[in-house]
Formats: sequence, C-alpha cells, structure tokens
Amino acid sequence: MNEHLLNAALTAAERGWHVFPLRPGTKRPALHGEATCTRTGACEAGHRKWEQRATTDPERIRATWSRGSYNVGVATGPSGLLVVDLDVPKDKGNSSAGAPGGAATFAALCERTGHAVPATRRTRTASGGQHLYFTASAGVRLGNTAGSLAPLVDTRAWGGYVVAPGSTTPTGAYTVTDDTAPAVLPPWLLSLLETPPAPAPVASFVWPTVSGSRAATAALERECRAVVAAPEGAGNITLNRSAFKVGRFVAWGDIPRQVVEEAFQAAGESRGLTAAECHATIRSALDSSLRKARPRNAA
Repeated sequence: MNEHLLNAALTAAERGWHVFPLRPGTKRPALHGEATCTRTGACEAGHRKWEQRATTDPERIRATWSRGSYNVGVATGPSGLLVVDLDVPKDKGNSSAGAPGGAATFAALCERTGHAVPATRRTRTASGGQHLYFTASAGVRLGNTAGSLAPLVDTRAWGGYVVAPGSTTPTGAYTVTDDTAPAVLPPWLLSLLETPPAPAPVASFVWPTVSGSRAATAALERECRAVVAAPEGAGNITLNRSAFKVGRFVAWGDIPRQVVEEAFQAAGESRGLTAAECHATIRSALDSSLRKARPRNAA
C-alpha cells in the first residue's frame, strides 16, 4: 500500500468526490471489464462499471488501496463536477511547433465571449496541461466534450473522469496549483456546453498588397486562404501551421516579416479569431520557424 495515494483518495472523498482505482502509474481504470465480470460482490446484480463503483466510503477506499499502489480516478459526474481539461499540443513535427495550447485557446474563447478566465481550483497534469474544477448543480447533467469549445479544450462530466492530484505517471505527477474551492460553473460556459457554439462568422478576405519574391508571395497567399477556409474549431491551429510554413521565406530574406504578419493578421481576423489571438499565434509561429529554418539549398 502506498500511503500517499491512499491519502489522496481519502482527501478527494472527504470533498464528496467519488473515487476509484487506476492502474499503478497509468490513467486506466484498474477495475475489471464486463467480459471478465464474475457477477459477484459489487456486481452481484449485474456488471457495474467504474462510474457506478466510484465511492466516497473511507472503508471501501482503505480496503481497495491496501491491495496496491493505485493512482486515483475521480468520477466527475457522480461527484457533481465539471472539469475543463486544457491540454498541451502533441509533438507532431515542426508544423506544430509553437502551436497554442488549451490554456491559450480557452483564454481566447473567454475573450470572444466577453468574460475573464474563471478563477477556480486548478491542478497541473502530468503532461503539463491544466484541469479547472467547477461544480455543476444537481439538475444539470452534462456529458463529455472533446475540442468543441476550443482546440485542445475538453470537458469531463457524466461518463468521464480525471486523474486526482497525488497520482503519478511516467510523464510526471498530478499536482494542485490552486487549492481554492471549485467555483460554480459559470452560466455562459454552461450555455456553451448545452448548446455548441455556432461557427464563427467568416468575413470577406481582401488580399493586401504585398512585396516579396514570386514564390514567397504565392506561398503567403495560399496559406492565408487556407486560414480563411479552415474548418470550425481549427482556425487557430491552421493559422499557426500556415505561418510556420511561410516563416522560411522570411528567414531567407524573400519577404519582410511585417508583410507576413499583416497578411496573416487579416486572414485570421477574417476567420473570426480575435486580434490578440492572431497576434500571439503569428508571432509564436514565425519565431519558431525562423529558429528552425534550414538554408535554402538544404530545404
């Protein structure tokens, strides 16, 4: 038995959060599946899944964690929680370098809707992301979402769970970064979760007058149009990827950086992104591209 993990499970249960064991060192439930269920004990009346078996009973928790060093899962639905999961970009090569993470895209969502990023309980995930904890009223039954609010922003409610602080995986530990009590789920966020946001309006894009080599201006125009035509939910990621691609022409001296920035700024705002969101993404993508650009004869 790992006393640290047992205490993490008991601490969560004291808050009224329903916990269940995860396999040691992982994020996967440690409970048996339906195919191997013996229909005995807790499953005597039929197989019970992890959400149904999650508990706040300290005796059950001690009995479970006495058998192994299990990580701690919190079943969000039964616990009355809605957790916003702000992920970090996965490494998919140079085109994703400097891509905005969930924290940035969620902040941009808050800006677009005229709200500040909510202050609430936060934890740092093993991968470097964040979990924002909110309480949901008993009459609200929300499911999980994956990227529908913003890129790299997921939510966990009924049918979902999060890894509790105190747990550890090979990539790192889950730790509390803001130990305040979870805030009530803001009405504006609840509204977005109950009714998915409508596609952002796409304004007509007027191609600006640019100066640069033929290849550079052709690439810039192609990538700006890709940003304007980006599918819903992919505007920011497309802007980052496209600006990164054009950055090599800036590095080679084929086109001024200011020209590229102004063109992508116009394209991003036409797509419905905020001015601040565009500015931050373009700057980050170009900085990364300039650092990694290979010589022209090696490209």
